[in-house]
Amino acid sequence: MAYQLVPYKYCNSTAVVRYGTQSGQSRFKCKDCGRIFKTDYVYRAYEPGVKDQIEDMAMNGSGIRDTARVLGIGKGTVIATLKKSPPRWSP
Repeated sequence: MAYQLVPYKYCNSTAVVRYGTQSGQSRFKCKDCGRIFKTDYVYRAYEPGVKDQIEDMAMNGSGIRDTARVLGIGKGTVIATLKKSPPRWSP
């Protein structure tokens, strides 16, 4: 039997256990912080860091369609993310 060490990138813990499957892919759970994650995602918008990229592109003047095309996600996801994110500027 082969074992694969799967470190969790947010808390840098190696105390990770397999926590079932979803859509044919293994899910893992961090014993330290309790978060559940996958090593690779089917839907790009669920990947860590994509929401930050959306906000950065909006602050740099990219439009909604341009952001969606560059990141490979839907326009609705871009709009929903921008509506939920707190403003990063002060009037």
